[in-house]
Amino acid sequence: MKLIAQILVALVALAHLWFLTLEMFLWTKPLGLRTFGQTLEKAQDSAVLAANQGLYNGFLAAGLIFGLLYPNPQAGRHIQMFFLICVIAAGAYGGYSVSLKILFVQAAPALLALVLVSLA
Repeated sequence: MKLIAQILVALVALAHLWFLTLEMFLWTKPLGLRTFGQTLEKAQDSAVLAANQGLYNGFLAAGLIFGLLYPNPQAGRHIQMFFLICVIAAGAYGGYSVSLKILFVQAAPALLALVLVSLA
């Protein structure tokens, strides 16, 4: 179960690195426009805000990776749990304020990872 928990935490971290890439570098590109359902004009107007949001997603990914690699496994587990709770909170707020899809794409995998990390 511990290995499955670590794999899921790593997948949540990779997802947030992908969110960082979408929001910081692809926001005004065709893939970013399609992903977020925006026009080029709207994306250009909000690009600075999206980049800031992407940076925060990078911090979440960094925290999860830090927890996975931390030399003390017990402390690493607590670090992972803290950052998973942060991801869940961000996903819940995004699901409420932006799109319900965010709840399933961001918060649900983090919640599953948190449960597995807690049980492992």
